[in-house]
Amino acid sequence: MSNIEVTITVNGTKHRLTVGPKERLLDTLRERLHLTGTKEGCGVGECGACTVILDGEAVHSCMVLTAQVDGSEVLTVEGLEVDGRLHPLQEAFIKHHAVQCGFCTPGMLMSAKALLDKNPNPTREEIKTAIEGNLCRCTGYEQIIEAIESVAKEPHINR
Repeated sequence: MSNIEVTITVNGTKHRLTVGPKERLLDTLRERLHLTGTKEGCGVGECGACTVILDGEAVHSCMVLTAQVDGSEVLTVEGLEVDGRLHPLQEAFIKHHAVQCGFCTPGMLMSAKALLDKNPNPTREEIKTAIEGNLCRCTGYEQIIEAIESVAKEPHINR
């Protein structure tokens, strides 16, 4: 199979790339674009460490081929920070001690952002559902849920 030319916008920057037909979005982000905040955990879409926002939807980037995202917009954890300021979700994770080993944090943040973008005032159950595809090995779920809830309760925050 021959290589495929794609154009994707990642964190607001347009990239034109030539990729192999089996190259995963995860690998493109980490190896080509050097955005290493997106983590590879399981490689089979089970852990959520590689979650990014693709055209407004939280997806496991290990399960998406880069060739499939031609013309798409991708937001990674690196794109949450703007002008040197942490995103309110990042600040809330720190404040609520929702970061333990930190491996799951980028994926959790991206799942939470996708939720709040669609539903700025989710219930606790909706938050749990939104992050159910993200595994935390340190069992910090309570602090993670509290952090997301705290941002949802602040309607003036730019999410």
